[in-house]
Amino acid sequence: MSLSDQSRTLAFDPLRLSARSIVVKYLFVLAGTLVLALASQISVPMVPVPITMQTFAVTMIGGLYGWRLGTLTVLAWLGEAMLGAPVLANGSGGLAPFAGPTAGYLVAFPLMALMVGWLAERGWTGDNVVRSFVAHLAANIFCLALGGLYLASLIGAEKGWLLGVAPFILGGVLKSALAAAVLKGIRMYGGRAELH
Repeated sequence: MSLSDQSRTLAFDPLRLSARSIVVKYLFVLAGTLVLALASQISVPMVPVPITMQTFAVTMIGGLYGWRLGTLTVLAWLGEAMLGAPVLANGSGGLAPFAGPTAGYLVAFPLMALMVGWLAERGWTGDNVVRSFVAHLAANIFCLALGGLYLASLIGAEKGWLLGVAPFILGGVLKSALAAAVLKGIRMYGGRAELH
């Protein structure tokens, strides 16, 4: 199966990225890193800790871009952070976040995009809101598990759970529901636009 044949079989490609030139894909990667940087600065007040929109943006990039370009976009964003750009939560950047308590979550981000993108390409998004929600929730749970395990290795299992997992479960559920709803809206709008 050629790459062009494969792109026609994708269940969800609302931006039609599979058929675009490498230059356009590069521009989408740059735009995606900007979206990720901006989403990292958006904080929703929650108790006991605020929730950023960082993981929402990561899974949305995966869902909209597909697993290949989505993963590449998240890796590019993390590369910008490693080079010192203030693109992570609270405007942080540099190597410190990759060696500190957030390292496990950062490692999980490209894998989240990969997971959601791979499932989206197989129909787990758009019209199928339940599967879309499950795909995004699974990615959020994976991120919390990996991040929480790494944090627990630094501060102990109980503190890792209390500080790095439990406060973010509700946010993960809400962001997964929002992502499923947004992607359903994109599918509906895209379908109407094709009819005109």
